[in-house]
Amino acid sequence: MSDLMLQGVGMTSARTRDRLIERLVDKGVTNMRVLDVMRNTPRHIFLDEALSHRAYEDTALPIGHGQTLSQPYTVARMTEILLGAAGKLDKVLEVGTGSGYQTTVLAQLVPQVYSVERIKPLQDKARDRFRQLGLRNVSLRHADGGFGWPEMGPYDGILSTAAPHAVPEELLKQLAPSGVLVIPIGGREQHLHLIMREDDTDNFITRIIEPVKFVPLVSGTSR
Repeated sequence: MSDLMLQGVGMTSARTRDRLIERLVDKGVTNMRVLDVMRNTPRHIFLDEALSHRAYEDTALPIGHGQTLSQPYTVARMTEILLGAAGKLDKVLEVGTGSGYQTTVLAQLVPQVYSVERIKPLQDKARDRFRQLGLRNVSLRHADGGFGWPEMGPYDGILSTAAPHAVPEELLKQLAPSGVLVIPIGGREQHLHLIMREDDTDNFITRIIEPVKFVPLVSGTSR
């Protein structure tokens, strides 16, 4: 991928990205590391060319297969919640690779990201993007996200980009001591939840953060 394509021009230029960051700050995002990563991540490469001119709008956009590229505010907010709540974040599990945009943001902020995706064509496209971006700390698995990736756990943090109706028990089991889970929960009405494991116990503290809107967490896999 050429430097020009990564940097963007016109509606994908640095000036357009800066305006997006200003909107995120206006909405209350305060973590400067997150904001810097969001500014420097070329969101337009995670979309089909026909939609790339809308990449730096603060809105969710379709990526095919009934899935969406998450709203930038939501990506930034979930990421800063994860970073702020965890004592350490050496290893993070992402449930729902999708386009790979949230994965790319995480991979620039934590040492290792494990990401699970149920739709194989989306995973394949995401893998190509990671290769183009030179990301070497992302591991991918084609599987049902509700079961996580137990073989590689436990995780200091887990972030889900799809909404189950209830917290999957398998994800809680894969949290390391003092680990944190950031996940949208609900059906027609959804709320972002922060779930923190108390030290090395089976006790969990839950905080409801704010209303959100995500695609549902669907079981099974698709090729």
